[in-house]
Amino acid sequence: MQKRKQPAHPPPVRRHNTPIILFVTVCSKQRQPIFDNPDVQRTLCNVWSEAGYWTIGYYLLMPDHIHLFCSPGRWELSSIKKWVGYWKRRTSIDYPLLRTKWLTNCWDTQMRSQEIFRTKLDYVRENPVRAGLVEKSEIWPYQGSLHDLAWVT
Repeated sequence: MQKRKQPAHPPPVRRHNTPIILFVTVCSKQRQPIFDNPDVQRTLCNVWSEAGYWTIGYYLLMPDHIHLFCSPGRWELSSIKKWVGYWKRRTSIDYPLLRTKWLTNCWDTQMRSQEIFRTKLDYVRENPVRAGLVEKSEIWPYQGSLHDLAWVT
């Protein structure tokens, strides 16, 4: 089997009584440490709030990558790849220092069960601790939640 050069972006699967929640990771070019900054955080939150095709739940900004959980903001599903491209362009306009810093693509995975969602959420929250940036994940300043993406069945 041939190795993939770019991540696949399959459309989210609609299931009866199961929310659509995607886990998305976006990286900086050459893993440059540029995202752990209050101005970047503020700009991203403003752009995400305006980019309505997907709704951001919990997010975490690491120095060289961003993790977020999102859910469709509209009934018609928009391509996650196009949506991420849109908010990266918008963020680069509002915060020009990021203009050439984004890695071209993103990684996304649909959460298929409440257990997988909770496990991934707990894992992401501990990233700053594993990286040696803080002793407790709660004190990492570059994280938050814009909307509640509770797993409702």
